[in-house]
Amino acid sequence: MILKFIYCGKIDVTNLLGSELLKLLIAADDLNIQILIICTQEYLIKHWHEFLQQNFTKILEMIHHSESFTELWNFYIDRICEEPEKLFNSDMFININANFLELLLRRDDLNLDEIIIWDCLIRWCSAQHSHISQNYDVKEWNEDNVTIMKRAIHRFIPLIRFYDISPEDFISKVFPYKELIPRSTYGSTLIERHHFNTLASWIDKKEILTYNIRNIPYNFNLLYRASRDGNTAAAFHSKCDNKGATIVVIKISNHANQIVGGYNPLQWDSSDRFMSTRDSFIFSFKTIGEVGYSISNQFSIGCYSAYGPMFGVGIDLYLNNDGWRSNKNGYGSYPKIDIPVDFNADDYEVFQVIKK
Repeated sequence: MILKFIYCGKIDVTNLLGSELLKLLIAADDLNIQILIICTQEYLIKHWHEFLQQNFTKILEMIHHSESFTELWNFYIDRICEEPEKLFNSDMFININANFLELLLRRDDLNLDEIIIWDCLIRWCSAQHSHISQNYDVKEWNEDNVTIMKRAIHRFIPLIRFYDISPEDFISKVFPYKELIPRSTYGSTLIERHHFNTLASWIDKKEILTYNIRNIPYNFNLLYRASRDGNTAAAFHSKCDNKGATIVVIKISNHANQIVGGYNPLQWDSSDRFMSTRDSFIFSFKTIGEVGYSISNQFSIGCYSAYGPMFGVGIDLYLNNDGWRSNKNGYGSYPKIDIPVDFNADDYEVFQVIKK
């Protein structure tokens, strides 16, 4: 049939089955007959829609290696992104190619809740190893199971938007798999566990008996890291707005491991206004921890779209385009503590504070 097209420039495909059209498409690709590739794809999409839907796993495996099948590729991608449940909740999901799964997870228009994506990813990774797929209970996994799952899930972890997962779902559905997730994904690269114990104690205004790892009442979920997500006000607000209470942690450049930051018990947004609270604070970790609670109820937290984190109307601690600044006189909303007036940061992180 394809020889007839080569010699005559015409071909009748109306009597061909879907499987035969696919064979024709592959042959046309092997011979680089572009006009036949284009026309066959268009005919398949127009007249064999159900066949394409029923065999999409097989067809995707067949076409994803070639750059010629653009129409079919876009056909599948668009429909999956519009109605991803049909794929992600189906039995065939566990059989899709790893490269194709990665491509889907990179899409910003994938219309699926992030926690469902996470659940499906765990299911897909487990299914690639039969002895794990029969046991979804992570508590019963041995060390070899954890190692295998780490390797399977590693390439996909950066594609999961953990900041879009609710605190409740994060604790119940993500945290049990913490061994699979690099600490830098949801933990800090700037401070240690004992710092979080102190921060939790300051949140609850405990002055004497501080929390320890066994009784700390909060989880800290990494929303944003400047070096990872982009050191801009827009990136900060994209990741951190409307996430509830947060801790900002800043590593000062050239200051002997000094860490500073602040606690916002309300939320960040882009409303271009100040918000009121007496429960916010700024802090500094150097040789010892130092904290300063809000002393001005009216202007404790600044939420401005053009700026990063802002604590206090008197520029107590905030980030603008030129770097971090702090009021040397302490005439703002917080008492003066050991924070440099103007400084650069090696990096800064923002953590969502989640009550256990």
